[in-house]
Amino acid sequence: MKLRRSLLCGLAATFLISAAPLAQAQSQSQSQSTPQGQAYPTRLIRFVVPYPPGGPLDAIARMLAEKMREGLGQQVIVDNRPGAGGNLGADMVAKSPPDGYTIVMGAVATHAINPTLFAKMPYDPVRDFAPVSLVASVPNVLVINTEIAARHNIATLPDLVRYAKAHPAQLNFASGGNGSAGHLAGELFKSMAKVSMVHIPYAGAAPAQLGLLAGQTDLMFDNLASASQNIRAGKLKALAVTTARRAESVPELPTVAEAGRDYGLAGFDINTWFGVLAPAKTPAPIVEKLNAEIRHALQSADVRERMAKLGAEPSPTSPEQFGALIQAELKKYAAVVKASGAKVD
Repeated sequence: MKLRRSLLCGLAATFLISAAPLAQAQSQSQSQSTPQGQAYPTRLIRFVVPYPPGGPLDAIARMLAEKMREGLGQQVIVDNRPGAGGNLGADMVAKSPPDGYTIVMGAVATHAINPTLFAKMPYDPVRDFAPVSLVASVPNVLVINTEIAARHNIATLPDLVRYAKAHPAQLNFASGGNGSAGHLAGELFKSMAKVSMVHIPYAGAAPAQLGLLAGQTDLMFDNLASASQNIRAGKLKALAVTTARRAESVPELPTVAEAGRDYGLAGFDINTWFGVLAPAKTPAPIVEKLNAEIRHALQSADVRERMAKLGAEPSPTSPEQFGALIQAELKKYAAVVKASGAKVD
């Protein structure tokens, strides 16, 4: 009996010793293959920009991709997928595997305006995405053609409101198209200030700005980065920025809410923002890793300097904060879009 017990104990000990390395190897293999973020990333990441190349959003996405590549140790490739007002690229990411290897630079259009503007949406802006971080906000600015401003003695935002009230529907404002941020800013302005102005939609922001410079239209709610050069050249007169706070690049320019507080415009707040999102159900450790890399990139001096030249303000957030912003903006723009009557079939 003693000999048998000894042999059994010896066999058991031998099994445990030989099995230990195998168990350890299996454990390591599982930790690398499970979606816990330890091994992420092991291959290139596709960073979808749902708009054509050019413009602040695309430029900043490329800066971010360059910095993230350094921190993650993997290629981050910008992939422009324009179409349907940004919906095409956003939808591609919404339907991608939730593994952190396909992300999108979403924007106020794709995640706040389009869901009400379009009769049919291919994705749900909340349910189909995992917010990673807000990246930047780009203030919009209310500008007027300088010759028209001089002709009507409009030097300030209150001057504009008073003139519009005294001359209903005689002023017009340009935008990049029905449902664009510039269009909705104009509709919100009209509603809050209780003035009547005619909306003139163009096929894009660039043609709208050219029309304004040529005197075909009177004023426009333009992207500050796009309008800055013409403001400095004296071709456009800036009356106010549309954000709740003054823009860092033009701190002397009041906000619409400040300048128009006596004209029903207190609380006016419209801006262009964009941020990174992953497909829904992307593991939290991967989202957190991407968030940390974005925060690090936005803190670098060269990125901040280059963003300032584009009129963009770095605005990193936690995933939860970005998600809350999207929810709030969806509600705000739903009301504005419905009031404007804008629709895209």
